[in-house]
Amino acid sequence: MKDVILFGDCRDTLKQFDEKARMCVTSPPYYGLRDYGGESNQIGLEQTPEEYIQEMVNVFRLVRDNLTDDGTLWLNIGDSYYNYRPGKGEALPKQSVSKTNQDLPQGSNPRRGRRLEGLKEKDLIGIPWMLAFALRADGWYLRQDIIWSKPNPMPESVRDRCTKSHEYIFLLSKSQKYYFDVNSIKEPTIEGNSLKRKKSVWNVKLKPNKKAHFATYPEELIKPCILAGSEENDIVLDPFMGSGTTAAVARSLGRYYIGCELHEEYNNLIQERVPVNILSTPT
Repeated sequence: MKDVILFGDCRDTLKQFDEKARMCVTSPPYYGLRDYGGESNQIGLEQTPEEYIQEMVNVFRLVRDNLTDDGTLWLNIGDSYYNYRPGKGEALPKQSVSKTNQDLPQGSNPRRGRRLEGLKEKDLIGIPWMLAFALRADGWYLRQDIIWSKPNPMPESVRDRCTKSHEYIFLLSKSQKYYFDVNSIKEPTIEGNSLKRKKSVWNVKLKPNKKAHFATYPEELIKPCILAGSEENDIVLDPFMGSGTTAAVARSLGRYYIGCELHEEYNNLIQERVPVNILSTPT
């Protein structure tokens, strides 16, 4: 099972693997961001941050089962703001939670506007660290927080805080001792005559994919993850494959990939970027 995309919910397809990946690099749907396809149980549309975190823990528990003992997880995750406003969020009837989102605008999130205990309007929820601590409590080793600094962030209309220009990449490991090739990601010194250890703030520009109607992380962002976390001919796992960025970078570096993706319509996007030896749809 190499260079394979399994279409379907990753909470199901991750149970079908018969190979061990050396590493996983992925960016799951962020909490409260958007509805990607109308599925009532898609990850990211949970009613509370706590429910979202629990689903993420469940997913990455399955990921851990599919990693080698020295495997690592490189997890890109962004934060969300709580935007409940009395009189607006209340307009959405409670019974719509269990239904598909056919009556909602495409791309909107039906969970936004719901009252959440312990949060005030405009609060930054803290999703990345909630998830990191939850994964640590579930058995992962939380090794590092890497800051993805964006020189060209998306513009924001808010006027009472700074423009958000960073996200996190968490490095987690399955075991205390894990594979990490520190030399593969060394960078030139200012003088240019030697190499130095890569630091934990990575400046990488956003590069929108015009063919994808959703955000994709840049290839330059995950290249050092794959170099440091795997060797040639290893398997790189991505349970949220999207347009296939992880697969494309893995193949360009001499690795294989295995991916999961909920939406089969992304098949064409992926096949434009990488060879797909086996395209499997679970029954």
